[in-house]
Amino acid sequence: MERWSILIEKEYLKFSCAHFLIFPDGSKERLHGHNYQVTAEVDGNLSEFGLVIDFKMVKPIIKELCDHLDEHWLIPGEHRELRYQHRDDGHTEVVYRECRYLAPTSEVIVMPINNTSAENFAAWIGRSLYKRLQESFGKLSVHRLRVTVSETSGQAGVYTYSDS
Repeated sequence: MERWSILIEKEYLKFSCAHFLIFPDGSKERLHGHNYQVTAEVDGNLSEFGLVIDFKMVKPIIKELCDHLDEHWLIPGEHRELRYQHRDDGHTEVVYRECRYLAPTSEVIVMPINNTSAENFAAWIGRSLYKRLQESFGKLSVHRLRVTVSETSGQAGVYTYSDS
């Protein structure tokens, strides 16, 4: 069987954010940041024009997703113990066990994930990208979508969607 794909790996497809990871034993990292790099591969049918999809159509979607996360503190809204509250004074209070944080609400993004891991970031970007590709290019048949979010060279979380 033959398959085709496009691979998008651009220097500007990145985001910087603050986070802390919560480990299975309940301990957590200190609040810190990374400069994440995003790559995506889209497998699909080859059109009569010899394209899976035009690179110029996919890159802006990935860039928009990266820009949304860039320079924010990302917190896991679905973690079973972490709590947050957007206060009336324009700040968000985040509580995890004995630790309390306060940050301007405009600098915090509560994500629909259970931990702020590279794997979950890759899944969020991958699912969002897939949804936007379907909305923008309804006839596009995506057989496989692979998104990688690297937090440092040689260390990445990977999300793969497959229709099979």
